Amino acid sequence: MTAPAALTSDMKTDSENIVILENEPMARHTSWRAGGVARCYVQAGSLAALAAFIRILPADEELLWMGLGSNTLVRDGGFNGTVIATQGVMTQLELLDETSVYVGAGVASAKLARFCDRQKLTGAEFFAGIPGLVGGALAMNAGAFGGETWPLVTRVETLDRSGEIHTRQASEFEYGYRHVKGPENEWFVSATLKLDRKTADNSLVDIKQLLARRALAQPTGVASCGSVFRNPPGKYAAQLIEDCRLKGRRIGGAVVSEKHANFIINDNNASAADIEALIKLIQATVQHKHGVLLQPEVRIVGDEKAADEKPEAVK
Repeated sequence: MTAPAALTSDMKTDSENIVILENEPMARHTSWRAGGVARCYVQAGSLAALAAFIRILPADEELLWMGLGSNTLVRDGGFNGTVIATQGVMTQLELLDETSVYVGAGVASAKLARFCDRQKLTGAEFFAGIPGLVGGALAMNAGAFGGETWPLVTRVETLDRSGEIHTRQASEFEYGYRHVKGPENEWFVSATLKLDRKTADNSLVDIKQLLARRALAQPTGVASCGSVFRNPPGKYAAQLIEDCRLKGRRIGGAVVSEKHANFIINDNNASAADIEALIKLIQATVQHKHGVLLQPEVRIVGDEKAADEKPEAVK
């Protein structure tokens, strides 16, 4: 894979460095610790530098925006485009008024939860259970502990392919369970959230208790993407998978967690092909037994390796 001619290994834009890595292994940047290389991996020093960089890209260059890589699987054949790393940029986080918070897309969701708690605001505690950045939470209406992102959003800022920033109202977007639809070819830069002040009646939610509950129910400290599948209407994906006796099922280095059936763990140097094959096995098994086709929450991008390069599946 070769970078577009317009890109160089060391360029300066608006006095900020742009780091461009060619053929960068995405296993270094995803929470599954698996996957192929990205043709270009870009880390900007500021939003202005990132916007200027976007302007020089070819119009047909495929972009993949990535935060902490907690919901992305890059196939072993790699991603033949440009990955835009948002970690370390767009990190503004401030209280606008008594109940409004401005948060950049590069802020960790857990950091947002802690900030709101310190500001005596309630409604954002669930962000402590989301493993990625706010930009990813906005893109998929992420949720945890019964809460979701978009009911809190009043407006957002986005960046388009021409490097222009737009301010858009929440009403310009459609959202549902793990789904958001808005203007095409625009990516989230920030959001303004509307929360409630803590009072004697609504201050019972405790972030530490929520995280302790999660640690009891979910595998932590291991290479996974969090929940792999969306919950079907009226059902729980984990329960359907467990009913199919798939806990502990392994393909190569990928295994269904014994602790929570909706988690796939990179247990022993798993390839992306191992993980994707296990995802497909779970889907096929659950559909056969329950008549439900589970839909992944995780993004699966990139190219597969040639058939003779794929690792063998271990049944």
